[in-house]
Amino acid sequence: MSKELTEQELHNLAMNIVGKDLEEKGYEFLAVNSKLKKDPQFVALKNKKLHFVLVQAIVYPDNPNEYDVIFFETMKQHALKFKARTFYAPVGLANAVDYNLPMTTEDDYVVNYPGIKEI
Repeated sequence: MSKELTEQELHNLAMNIVGKDLEEKGYEFLAVNSKLKKDPQFVALKNKKLHFVLVQAIVYPDNPNEYDVIFFETMKQHALKFKARTFYAPVGLANAVDYNLPMTTEDDYVVNYPGIKEI
C-alpha cells in the first residue's frame, strides 16, 4: 500500500535533486542542513566564493517560480554578513500519474527544477 510523502520527505527529495546538481557544477559543500525551515540548506564554496543555497520543494499546483520576497531578502542580508552570494533552488514536484494526486512512495513523480537562481 502506498503512503503519501510527508513534507520532510518531499524536502529531502528536493535536497537530493539540488545537491546532485551542485556537485555536478563543482560546488564544495561546507554545511548541509536538511531540516525543514532551517535555512540555508547548503553552504558551499565555488571558485573560492561562499554560496548560500535555499532549497524549497514546491508541490503542484503551487508555482516554483514564486517565492516569499521578504523572507529571501532577510536571508540575503544574512548572507551579506558572511560575504556570501544567495541562491534560491525551487524544485517543483508532482505525481506523474495525475498531477492533482498527492505524491506517494510508490508512484513516479515529475520534477520541474530550473536550477539555482541568484537572489
